[in-house]
Amino acid sequence: QVQLVESGGGLVQPGESLRLSCAASGFTFSDYHMSWYRQAPGKERELVAGLSFTGGAMEYGASVQGRCIASGDNAKETMTFQMSALKPEDSALDNCGTYPDPTFRGQGTQVTVSS
Repeated sequence: QVQLVESGGGLVQPGESLRLSCAASGFTFSDYHMSWYRQAPGKERELVAGLSFTGGAMEYGASVQGRCIASGDNAKETMTFQMSALKPEDSALDNCGTYPDPTFRGQGTQVTVSS
């Protein structure tokens, strides 16, 4: 059974940092490029990071460029996404999944940035 489970979301204040994690199981993680996406209410789904199947970041979304680091660990079948200088507009449901085709995708973890 394929599973992608995100964790690390929560309520943070503007300017703080956050680290999200994604644990994969049920498929050969190292065969896929992976991604972090986010979607805020009333907005389109947005790519925030694309990761190579080797574990390195390939691209970041324009709205988070320079404020985040994404990485993958094929041995542990996990991904992390660290974002700093958070803004209220970073509030969204963040999820991990395969990239570019959304073959597998997790349920997401909610990030809320508010004072």
